[in-house]
Formats: sequence, structure tokens, C-alpha cells
Amino acid sequence: MSRSKLIYLPLGGAGEIGMNMYVYGYGAKGKERFILVDCGVAFPDMDSTPGVDLIMADIAWLLARRDRLEAIFITHAHEDHVGALSLLWDRLRAPVYARPFTAAIARLKMKERGHPEEKVKIVQPWPAETEAGPFRVRYLPVSHSIPESSALVIDTPAGRLIHTGDFKLDETPGVGEPWDPEIWREAAAGGVKALICDSTNVFSPHPGRSEATLTDNLAALVAGARGMVVATTFASNVARVKTLAEAGRDAGRSVVLLGRAMQRMVRVAEETGVLTGFPATTPVEDALQVPRENLMLLVTGSQGERRAASAQLSRGKYLGLTLKEGDLFIFSSKTIPGNERSVIQIMNAFSEMGVDVVEGDERYHVSGHANRPDLEAVHDLVKPQMVIPMHGEHRHLREHANLAISKGMAAAVAPNGTMLDISGDAPEVLDHIEAGRTYLDGTVLIGAMDGVVRDRIRMALNGHVTVGVIVDESDEALEDAWVEVKGLPEKGASGAPLVDLIEDEVAEALGQADERTVLDDDKLETLVRRRTRQAAVDLVGRKPEVTVLISRLMAE
Repeated sequence: MSRSKLIYLPLGGAGEIGMNMYVYGYGAKGKERFILVDCGVAFPDMDSTPGVDLIMADIAWLLARRDRLEAIFITHAHEDHVGALSLLWDRLRAPVYARPFTAAIARLKMKERGHPEEKVKIVQPWPAETEAGPFRVRYLPVSHSIPESSALVIDTPAGRLIHTGDFKLDETPGVGEPWDPEIWREAAAGGVKALICDSTNVFSPHPGRSEATLTDNLAALVAGARGMVVATTFASNVARVKTLAEAGRDAGRSVVLLGRAMQRMVRVAEETGVLTGFPATTPVEDALQVPRENLMLLVTGSQGERRAASAQLSRGKYLGLTLKEGDLFIFSSKTIPGNERSVIQIMNAFSEMGVDVVEGDERYHVSGHANRPDLEAVHDLVKPQMVIPMHGEHRHLREHANLAISKGMAAAVAPNGTMLDISGDAPEVLDHIEAGRTYLDGTVLIGAMDGVVRDRIRMALNGHVTVGVIVDESDEALEDAWVEVKGLPEKGASGAPLVDLIEDEVAEALGQADERTVLDDDKLETLVRRRTRQAAVDLVGRKPEVTVLISRLMAE
């Protein structure tokens, strides 16, 4: 009989920033019981995933073992930790646990997808405990850039684990719970087998700064502005939204919340009691009556999202509001790698309007993740037997593992799909599984390897040609083909219409086709497609996607 093992398997979030999804398992091989920690999304870009709405981990491996999945635990309400829950829950069907604010956000998402809200169960923080098969899980409060973030203390028959989630060491976070080393010492008492730890800021050499250090700077910036002030930040950073709103109020400005996500976050934070004393706001329909020098807008779209309020304002008018020369736009946020182009486009659009833009200034933003000295402080406090870096690109994981090893702890770099046995004194690689992607494309979930996005990219790069061919079955004759093109020049290099040129090339190929080709749809389609592509390459230097439509007129 095989011995029971404690396993760790990241499906998302290890080797990348975002799309967090981590599996823990315990038991004999083939009989393990599992829990899932977080169920998040990543966001697409037009270069690699055009048209896709959201990206999440492929859960095929987990679905094959769904009958042994005990529960899903959500550490906090950021989209890269909870955004895929309502999209995948119908397949997983496991109970979901979260603290009140996170649970409220998760329940709203479940409701929007038609799933039962009661499947999301509310838990209380340390020392309250939830039992899930061989696992006993407790929520350990941490500070982060969203309220009620928590690490998970996971007790197993093989020892105690601490999964940090996203965290920073902030004793004055403004909204949410401060960093409390005492309860962490309590959680670490008796020994910790493995610390599975956030690696995002391992390359940042200085201790992280508190959210409270921004208050005076933002207040002075807003007070010194002469026109309308607009500020954007992550909607989920409720503490920052409150600080900005207070800066506007103290400068004598009417504060307006623009964007569904920001309005929802503030509302849910107030309803669950994590946010109090938020300044009074002005409805957008009343903002038009307020002199612009007395107005402050707090808007969504800090990452350049095309449909968010920031982008809408950069394109002209949004809900009747416009920016003008002398206004001030503040990015109180850090641009996530990959979003730079979209953010720069918005900044340039505002610049052309004469709007002053503040971006990338550390006086007006602090990170929600622990820097290198903070990670070392947690290592020293917890004193784990081993460190498993997570939440970071591969270079972050590797640097974090080296840091742990330099301090005398075992460590392993385990990117998505790497199954570790963490039962012993050091992590060992048990297996590698396919860690793929699933896309939300419109309202449908599709696999990254299904070919949908691949074909979309090919059409975007090279255009599309539709060729219609009619075969008269009475005398096995081929009529002239007709052609339509999309995404290609109207004329070839000779100046003649491209459609006419391709039609001539296809007609020549059809005229040379033998009887066997004419009678076989597959062979005829192959002939037409190859000739069409070659013609396009010769005429315009593109190899388009080609759709061939064959119609046969039946003999009477």
C-alpha cells in the first residue's frame, strides 16, 4: 500500500502574475482528497488573445478528480483570485469559503451567472477553523490593497502549511486589517512545514511603504489643482479610493464615483462593515451643475481598459463630462506589465487636450505586495521548513527560492503544472501536468488550443478570402468562381481589382482540374484553397485564411 503524501500543485499564478489557482492534496496515490485555493482570472491582450474577455486556468486535471475535491477557499476579492469562480463553479460544484467582504463579492458574481449564492459560505478569521476532509483551514488576516485579505493556515496530517496569498507588511492600511506579527507568531508556533509565499516584489530592495504615507501627498496635489481633478486607481483598493475622496472633500470639491466596479466595491465594503466614514458623493447626473474647479471624479480604468471611464473620457465625452486644458488627471496606481500601451494611449489623448497627467509617481501610489526585506521578515518570523514561491513570473519564483536557500531553508521553483511532494524534509517533484488555459470568449468557455483564437489572429494578420464554386452535375462542368475579400487591399500591385485577379487565377485552376478532382469536394476544396493563397501571396504578399464554398447543381 502506497504511503499518504501531501502535494502542492499550482494550476495558475506560478510563473505569471494573475490567474491564481492552487491545489493541495493529501492521501495515498489515487485516493488523495483535495482543496482548491483561489480561482482567478488573467486579462487578455490584443496581440495574443484578440477578442477574448477573460483567461483562466484549465481545470481538466481537477475535473477528473472532482469527486475528491472537498472545498474551495478564496483568500481575497481581487479578480485574479476570485474572478473565475462563478465561471467554473458549475463544473467543480464544491463548497466555497471566504470572509464576509470577499464572500459578498463572490456571491454577486455567482448570482450574475445564475448559480446559488448560498454555496459561498462565510467564515471568520483566526482562530476560527473550517474542516475539509483531511484539511483544517484557518484565515489569518494580512494587509493588502483590498479589505479582508487573508493568508491560509492549512493543517494536515503531514504538518502545517501557511499559504500567504497576496500580502504586505502595513501597520496603517487605512481600510482593512493591519499587519499583526503577533498572530503570525501564534500561527507559526509549533512549527510550519511549508510557507507558500507571494513573490511579486522580491526584486524590490527597500521595505514596503504604508498606505498612510500617501494621505498628505494626495491631499496637497488635489488642493493645488485649478481645474477639474480626475483620479483613477484599482476599484478594489478601497483604502485608496477613500483617501482620494477625502482629498477631494478637503479641497472643497464634490466627489463623483464613475464606473460600475468602483461603485460596487464601495457599496459592498460599506454593507459588510469594512469601510466607514466614506465622504458623501455626488450623483453623476448632478455633477454637470457643479463648476468644474469644484469637481473631483474618481474613475475606473487605471490599466487602460477600453470600456472603463478613464478611456471613455480620453476619447471625448463620458456621461456628459469632458476634460479640458488645465484639468488634472491622476493615476494613483502602477501599470501592470502588458498594459503599458493602453495606458500610454490614454495619457497622450489627455495631453492633446491640455490635461496635466500624473503617472508613475511613488508619492501617489504604494504597492500591495511585500518587498524583499518584508519577505525576509516573514521568513524569519515563520521559520518554515521549506519555502515554495508563488504568485510571480518565473524569475520572481527563482529569485525567491534562492533567497530562502540562502537563509538555510529548503525551496523549490514550481511553475504551473509542477506537482510537488511536500511531505518530507524538502520539496520533491512528483509529476508535471499540462497547465493550459481556458478563455471566456463572449459568453462561451473555450480551450486555448481549440483553434478559435489562432484563426482569429491569422485573419487579423493576413485577411480572409471567401471563394464560391458552382459545379453543374448534369455535365460535370465548373462555373466561374466568385470571390470576396476581407482585410486585404482592394487592388493588387498592378492596380487591377484584387477580387478580379484572384477570380482569374482560380478560374484557370478550375479549367485545368481533372474529373476526379471535380467529383470530390475535398480535393476540389484543397485545389481552390491552395491556388487562392498562392495568388494572394503573388499579388499582395499575404497568405490569407480561405473559406471555399462548393455548390452542386443536381442533374434533372
